[in-house]
Amino acid sequence: MASSEQMDEWLASFERDGFVVLPEIIPKSRVLALTEALLRVEAEHGFGYAKTSFEGLKTVRINNLLVHDELFWTVPLQPEVLALSERLLDRELLLSSLCSLTLGPGQEAQPLHEDTQQIPLPRPRAPLAINAIWALSDFNADNGATHIVPGSHKQPSSPPYGAEIDTVQATMKAGSIMLFDSALWHKGGANTTSMRRYALSCYYCAGWLRQQENMQLGVPADVARRLPRRLQELCGYSIYKGQYGHIDNKDPITLLGSESGRRTVWEASDLKKRRDAGPDAQ
Repeated sequence: MASSEQMDEWLASFERDGFVVLPEIIPKSRVLALTEALLRVEAEHGFGYAKTSFEGLKTVRINNLLVHDELFWTVPLQPEVLALSERLLDRELLLSSLCSLTLGPGQEAQPLHEDTQQIPLPRPRAPLAINAIWALSDFNADNGATHIVPGSHKQPSSPPYGAEIDTVQATMKAGSIMLFDSALWHKGGANTTSMRRYALSCYYCAGWLRQQENMQLGVPADVARRLPRRLQELCGYSIYKGQYGHIDNKDPITLLGSESGRRTVWEASDLKKRRDAGPDAQ
């Protein structure tokens, strides 16, 4: 785990610029294992290029990665990324989506956009979601490194979709992770090389916000029961602020055979009343 001083420095950069790169934080052996897992899943299931130009007509996006290999379970739990995301959102954040971003040769650049422009809330605002892009290949100017507009998360509006605006490219070495605010103006770059570029997108959102991927239905119950407890919570088996997401006033994690992690707000209120009344109260 990075030092508290390093974490504070990364957090300050993120809040100022809307993004931060954690350089080569993932060991090379794990980068290789994740890439091999992606290739295996792609071959076994016959995944091909996406069907829309925004997703990338020469890009392989494998969604719902948690169901395909236990190695992917470790991605949302990466200690530094999760800790930073918890500080930027809160500890009751959710995993919104986890997918691959494998850019094939000839993939064109995306239109300029921001990830939460469909949500009708005024800008600028506190972060609603944090995207962590895991570079499993070197990200450079030629193979699709993400274009960003630093500081644009503080703009009062989303960018005109697809607008031609000056950007910089977030180049980084394999094993690095870039976190960026969902409100940051950005676009995926073009891959003009003859090689594939491998990456993962691990997207967290505020605990009150609807997830991009429906984790409760997309991850079968038998798989969800085997997930680490913290990952179960990130998938939505939890109660936000003791109120949102309950099932019959119970923590949904009990459906997986686990003990309740948090009381409902109503139970907590009654317990506080009893404690305040003292042991002699009737």
